[in-house]
Amino acid sequence: MFENTTTHLQLLTVRLHIPHAQSLKEKRMVIKSLKERMRHKFNVTVAEIGQQDKWQVATLGIAMVGNDNRRIHASLQNVITFMERFGLCEICETDIEEL
Repeated sequence: MFENTTTHLQLLTVRLHIPHAQSLKEKRMVIKSLKERMRHKFNVTVAEIGQQDKWQVATLGIAMVGNDNRRIHASLQNVITFMERFGLCEICETDIEEL
């Protein structure tokens, strides 16, 4: 059906610290804003995948699909740079894996 089609999927997992959040509501506002901006700017899928009940930490899963592994990896590196510059959170750990 889809002959000669190459599809690549990479997953970026990011552990964040949100130092100014004093409640789950404040944390969710930061995470929601970050997720919406990443979706719009990079056309990625984003979900909070861990520590939903903690005030100042979060784990996000960011996925990207394409036909060029190098381009996907470069785009995910740009996502990391964007998150570093976002200003409302700090990146504690990142991991990119090819699925």
